[in-house]
Amino acid sequence: MKGPPRPPARRPTAVVLRPLGLGDLLTGVPALRAVRAAVPDHRLVLATTTALEPLARLIEAVDEVLPARELEPLDWTGPPPELAVDLHGKGPASHVIVADLEPARLLTFDSPGYPGPTWYADEHEVHRWCRLVSEGLGVAADPDALDLAVPAVPPPVAGAAVVHPGAAYPGRRWPPERFAAVARHLADRGLDVRITGGPAEVALAATVAERAGLGAGAVLAGRTTSLELAAVIAAARVVVSGDTGVAHLATAYRRPSVVLFGPVSPALWGPPSRDGRGGPLHVVLWHGDGTGDPWGTELDPALATITVDEVTTALDALLGRS
Repeated sequence: MKGPPRPPARRPTAVVLRPLGLGDLLTGVPALRAVRAAVPDHRLVLATTTALEPLARLIEAVDEVLPARELEPLDWTGPPPELAVDLHGKGPASHVIVADLEPARLLTFDSPGYPGPTWYADEHEVHRWCRLVSEGLGVAADPDALDLAVPAVPPPVAGAAVVHPGAAYPGRRWPPERFAAVARHLADRGLDVRITGGPAEVALAATVAERAGLGAGAVLAGRTTSLELAAVIAAARVVVSGDTGVAHLATAYRRPSVVLFGPVSPALWGPPSRDGRGGPLHVVLWHGDGTGDPWGTELDPALATITVDEVTTALDALLGRS
């Protein structure tokens, strides 16, 4: 006589911690793919901020998203995972969050009480996390595996020249009048120019559009969800922005971009040197020395030295090749 059917075997779980900003999420994608390659049979749970959950679900390596807050305990109700990985930071403040899950295996950078690979301050953000996973789990990690799935939602506009004037901190915001001059240049070339931004950047985007002589319809800031913004970038003709999350979206969707760096060196956070037809796909403009304050409340002096002509020349070269 047959007994009751056996319940399916529980799938082992891997929890990866990265509750930071959009750029942080996207620069961590190659490392997430490497974790997936190391434990292909595991259910991979990404602990990230609630606002990024829709975009995190576009990473095909991720099975589940766990809402998380930076440097706060996780709301984890399941059994201890087989693997927990700290893709957040270099020290005990973040290590303890994944250690508290009591995983069978724990992967962190080396710090007191937590053995692991060595942290190097001068390492590019993408390469750093790839190396952690590669050394810690013994699997190859491809730093160029930055691609993100295109959202299923249709973009509000396709083929636009996207101008994104905002950034998290004033030190990384190029002056709006210069962004306006760039937007006007793109419009004069006959491109459909759209100004993007989050809900807090509506006034900034409107200022740029007005000074560029564009109508209110050019302003997408505050009118798109995170998925719609991603769709706009995925379908863009070209993107120009500061050192912020939208620049990483342009990288993820392989859209031509010009990125303006100031306090932070592009050697730490810049796009990869992918080739377009006849030249680079992403152009970085930077005149700094890496000693600026990325959280500064005033325009970074190095960012201030980038001219409108430099940006428009770089854009013209990209558009000429695309």
